[in-house]
Amino acid sequence: MTNLLTRLVASAAIAIAAAPALANPEVGGAAMFESKNIVENAVNSKDHTTLVAAVKAAGLVDTLASPGPFTVFAPVNAAFAALPAGTVDTLLKPENKAMLTKVLTAHVVAGTLTAAKLKACAKKSRDGFCNMTTVSGDALSAKVRGKNLYIYDESGTAGRVTIADVMQSNGVIHVVDTVLVPK
Repeated sequence: MTNLLTRLVASAAIAIAAAPALANPEVGGAAMFESKNIVENAVNSKDHTTLVAAVKAAGLVDTLASPGPFTVFAPVNAAFAALPAGTVDTLLKPENKAMLTKVLTAHVVAGTLTAAKLKACAKKSRDGFCNMTTVSGDALSAKVRGKNLYIYDESGTAGRVTIADVMQSNGVIHVVDTVLVPK
């Protein structure tokens, strides 16, 4: 009996060791690696070319490549395209760098806030919102609606998290379908 038990435990240990680790979801058709930082992963996503260009124009590459940790709510290209005509071009002008920086840092929260943490925080609050302060000093709130997690900006605009928990060496990215605009 002891030999059988020993063999079963050994077999289970081998099976667990051989099982593939849960990988990050792909984003924009690209693999995302936990060993890379936010910038190193984001540049490979074809769905985040506008965001990456904006981060470069704002001079935030070094910040988002630093140890952090950060939680980034990363709008997809379609979210930027949905802004009023000319908004992105205006923000990318050198004379509007401060405004661009404010918009981008309004998508970043210090710390690593996974979807599970955000959902738990929202569920235990009286109003159903998990309130956060962004790096820009603005407010964001997370709320669970059905099975989806939404992030609200200060104006009440909600962005749905379409891909959650893309783990990075310096935090986590949650892909959102809306640009969150600070007041």
